[in-house]
Amino acid sequence: MSDSPNTSSDALATVLLTSSDAEASIVQALLRSHGLRAIITSDKLGALAALRGGHRPTVRVKVTAERVADARAIIEMARGADDDRGGAHDDARLEETLGYRFHDRGLLERALTHRSLVHEDPTDSVLDNESLEFLGDAVLGFVVADLLFREFPDRDEGEKSKMKASLRSNATLAKLGAVLRLGDFLLLGKGEAKSGGRAKHALVADAFEAVIAAIFLDGGIGPARAFIERQFAQMLGEFQQGSRPKGLADDHKSRLQEWLAAHSQPPPVYVVVGEDGPDHCKVFAVAVQVGQTVLAQAEGSSKKEAERGAAAGALERLESGGD
Repeated sequence: MSDSPNTSSDALATVLLTSSDAEASIVQALLRSHGLRAIITSDKLGALAALRGGHRPTVRVKVTAERVADARAIIEMARGADDDRGGAHDDARLEETLGYRFHDRGLLERALTHRSLVHEDPTDSVLDNESLEFLGDAVLGFVVADLLFREFPDRDEGEKSKMKASLRSNATLAKLGAVLRLGDFLLLGKGEAKSGGRAKHALVADAFEAVIAAIFLDGGIGPARAFIERQFAQMLGEFQQGSRPKGLADDHKSRLQEWLAAHSQPPPVYVVVGEDGPDHCKVFAVAVQVGQTVLAQAEGSSKKEAERGAAAGALERLESGGD
């Protein structure tokens, strides 16, 4: 029997205390699925207010006092169930690894949430990390460009462009994310988790960019820049010594960028020319072009995968001297 919707807040008791909106929403949906009315309250401040101090928001899930025992039993049973969707939950350990303590851990959680989990969320309240990835890519690009400008004043534009392309390549970001063990913390849908999503380079690289955005939104450009500088410090040092960084990964996109720069060509542009399938299982078609010339086209389960395939095709064509 479910609780009356007119229950006074004075008669409610807290069964979950968290700083995560997503966790609270999931628990609320779980309790409702068992016939318990649950409400969420929060003392979360606005984003700008949170930045001014060390405020860590508190989100509570509440039920009527007489249903507390039932609610806690349901929550404990769910926590003990064998469910491989969620990643490691030690936020403090991850913050220590990142070298940054979040005021709003909900941003960190969102940065680690893959869209496959969103499609399995019955509450429609879980947000994936794709928008954060977009912002993180922009912040990363700005900081890396600024670092190269300041650290390598004697290198010409072509050399700096090559370094920037290599440092920002999907493969390099995946390596850096693996060092941070971001894959262990990814929040995935069941299917993605079972298919080895935690080890997929694209997912780890996307999470790395999303984490940059989360730090930027939580603390501003200063902490975001400091995080990026720590991650790339060794590679930049090796560049300064005139050697190729050991931690630098090669991928087709960065190699294509380097080839074009070496031949005084403009950078490649990747254009989505088609997509098919449901939201959780889309196939993207991407073309890569230089100027008005389309060099190659490829498909993939993500835009980045399709871009890498198109870059590989373009490289093969250019290096073989094809028209």
